[in-house]
Amino acid sequence: MSKETFEQVGPFARGYKPEEVDEFLARAQEAYLDPYSTEFDAEKVAGVAFTPVRGGYRPDAVDAALDRLASAFVQRKRTQVVARLGEETWLNQIYDLAKTLYPRILRPAGERFRDARGTGYDKGQVDALLDRLAKYFDGQEALTSSEIRRAVFSSAKNAAGYDTAVVDVYLERAVAVLTAVE
Repeated sequence: MSKETFEQVGPFARGYKPEEVDEFLARAQEAYLDPYSTEFDAEKVAGVAFTPVRGGYRPDAVDAALDRLASAFVQRKRTQVVARLGEETWLNQIYDLAKTLYPRILRPAGERFRDARGTGYDKGQVDALLDRLAKYFDGQEALTSSEIRRAVFSSAKNAAGYDTAVVDVYLERAVAVLTAVE
């Protein structure tokens, strides 16, 4: 991939480090083209983070491409599972993954994740997103994987915040579930 793959931010703004993005996307493309590759999947694509640098690639453009790539990996996996084991097996796998999200949703607000040690994500904002996820599962609200992937939370310290790593892993799983049914 060339540097012209994505538009870059201005010279004083921060964007994603082009070399990291290009290298990741080249490896992901290679893995996608190899139907037997297990190096990449939707969760790995959703969980990637790039170093912010001045003049880097526009994050919104890269994130949109990552959304499409994650969806492509999910669709490829779905096609493989359905071809080998049938549609019911695929749906059961997604249902089982979705069930792993429920225990945290059912916890009281403010207690859904481990408290931050130092800086974490604002509990109220994370809880609001989980409340939306619960309503989505109950058929009361629309929610997309992109909305979860793009969620940004304010910083909060110690007991006012949730541990970022735990929240990030959970949200990656939620993105995988929603992507699989979109």
